[in-house]
Amino acid sequence: MPVRFSWDRDDRHRKLRVLAVLGLLAGAAMAVFGLPPIALHSPLRLVGMVCPLCGGTRAVQALMRGDVATAWEYNPIAFVVVPGAFLVLVRWAVGLVAGRWVNVQVPRRGVAWALALLAVAGLWAYQASHSAMLRSEDGDFRHQVMGMGLAMAIAGAAAAVQMLVVLPLMRRFRRPERP
Repeated sequence: MPVRFSWDRDDRHRKLRVLAVLGLLAGAAMAVFGLPPIALHSPLRLVGMVCPLCGGTRAVQALMRGDVATAWEYNPIAFVVVPGAFLVLVRWAVGLVAGRWVNVQVPRRGVAWALALLAVAGLWAYQASHSAMLRSEDGDFRHQVMGMGLAMAIAGAAAAVQMLVVLPLMRRFRRPERP
């Protein structure tokens, strides 16, 4: 099994709850107030391609509104992201009450990476089959470039979060050297 769970006295995933809270707040704001005024696009969009994340913002908004069919049509990744964020918060609440935490460890990283790559490839193929629908609200070139710039800024922030959150977690779970 590529994932192992443990019931420990210390919380090894504290920083995930901040990400989950911020993500759910952003999703709730989009459900109530609508999408951001600028579409967030990857650079692939300018050459006519879609990426695995295309439609993700609209999918999260639709799922947070309870529109399951529209969310699936825009991007199935919302069905991983939104429930995953809720599970992180449930884990946090259980930990606060019980004083013990469910911690996740990935002992066989190669298998986990292979499964993740297969999932991304499948998602990319699914998104490519819906490219006409995803590109229907692109707007003019200026709008696309502004959205791409904003998306790149968000990607930079996500890279910073990865360096501050994910990499330290990976170091913590690194296998000990064998003599």
